[in-house]
Amino acid sequence: MSESRKRIFLVDDHTLVREWLLALFRQEPEFEIVGQADSAATALSGIMALKAELAIVDLSLKSGSGLDLIKDLRLQSPTTQVVVLSMHEEIYFVERAFRAGARGYVTKRDSTSGIMEAIRAVLAGQIYARPETLALLTARMVGHTSDQPVGVVEQLSDREMEVFRRLGEGQATRKIATEMGLSMKTVQAYSARIKDKLGLANASELMREAVRWAASRQ
Repeated sequence: MSESRKRIFLVDDHTLVREWLLALFRQEPEFEIVGQADSAATALSGIMALKAELAIVDLSLKSGSGLDLIKDLRLQSPTTQVVVLSMHEEIYFVERAFRAGARGYVTKRDSTSGIMEAIRAVLAGQIYARPETLALLTARMVGHTSDQPVGVVEQLSDREMEVFRRLGEGQATRKIATEMGLSMKTVQAYSARIKDKLGLANASELMREAVRWAASRQ
């Protein structure tokens, strides 16, 4: 019986979310949770060692980046499919996740039935997101986005966006460097590029803008 069950790995830095997912999957005999992790590095090694067929990944992790993890999985464990389960509802996060290699995207506001639908669809070889999200992604691809203005943060690269998000959460440069596995100089370089792209005069303005952006999304 266990050999026919689909092997699932959970990646989220909130214990409560992982416990909720574990309880959800206990009601689904076709799936088996083979492991879980709260950081990108632990997740990558665990997924590869346990030969997970699908990983459920949060984009915002305490240590490492969910987007970087998805990119690493695409290169190092290409048979592992990824469904993103995230608090981020903005279309540019969805777009970045698919570009990184995810096959499905659901938010933590979605129903449990929607989450299971996404997992089954991706394991069946399909791409999954809510219909309105897929429609908006298609419109962006063909340039028909006049009713969806581009936010300034969309100019940022994936790494710059991660640094910006962490600044908005009040993390200091040293903490960001440690949790992203980067040097302080690299984080400072990312911060300088963010400041230039957003047209901000100094580090204080950068911090205020990051905090304002983070608060607007809660």
